[in-house]
Amino acid sequence: MTTPIIFDTDIGSDIDDTWALAFALRCPELDVKLVTTDRGRPEYRARLACQVLEAGGRADIPVGLGPEWEGNTGQRRQEPCAEGYGLSGYDGEIAADGVQAMIDVIQSSPEPVTVVAIGPLPTVRAALEREPAIARAARFVGMHGSLRTQVAEANVKNDPQSCRAAFEAGWPVTITPLDTCGLVQLTGQRHQRLVASAAPLARCVMENYRVWWQNSRGGQDDPDRWQHQSSILYDTVAVHLAHTEDFLHMEDLGVRVDDEGFTRLDESAPAIRCATEWRDLDAFYDMLADRLAEQG
Repeated sequence: MTTPIIFDTDIGSDIDDTWALAFALRCPELDVKLVTTDRGRPEYRARLACQVLEAGGRADIPVGLGPEWEGNTGQRRQEPCAEGYGLSGYDGEIAADGVQAMIDVIQSSPEPVTVVAIGPLPTVRAALEREPAIARAARFVGMHGSLRTQVAEANVKNDPQSCRAAFEAGWPVTITPLDTCGLVQLTGQRHQRLVASAAPLARCVMENYRVWWQNSRGGQDDPDRWQHQSSILYDTVAVHLAHTEDFLHMEDLGVRVDDEGFTRLDESAPAIRCATEWRDLDAFYDMLADRLAEQG
């Protein structure tokens, strides 16, 4: 049995979305039914997502364009990777209304769909507002918040209202906050396996990572660092939680999203399932490196 998922992403901001989408394609436990863009700039994000899907041999997966957005749309360091790519050349469907595409996938599925969301959540919020009933046929897994070390985590801070709507929609909610996902970084031989891999998907990820890093301030001083270690791969933990809680300690906690973008522990708030500690981070690293480096 595989878990059907919708992958909702602000790919093209932090590079970890690119790693996470590739990881999802290499998880046989998951069946990616749709990729939707979030946080505005939908065509830019879709061009990047389509190239990852093609490299992973999954150009059959539809890509839905999320709405434009007036908020902070994040970094643009992967612009060179998107330039020259036309969405009309993608073999799969490009859905102009990604909100409706999300609703349609959930409503047409014979089993519950998991929405794996790894960015701010205006597209998810719009889907819930347009069709609240989808919360009865889906669950939510996200990379959001910070619990016991209080930080206004970016995915929440950039759109607290949408995060609150997702957390309070009435569907089962699981999150990896910074407490756990903020520790994930590939180094040493694990990272070198990806640098050396001839797999098209690994090469796509590493080329995007190279461009992203060399367009950063750090990349001006140390342009080859991308070959030696990854950035923090926050979003990959949400992909993992979409199919298993192995390697993590989970707690059911009341979590309230405030207007400043903090996720506050609050016993009166709806309980959500939170990954609060690692039980075996090395085992997760091995899984991540093995799957990303392998030939599809």
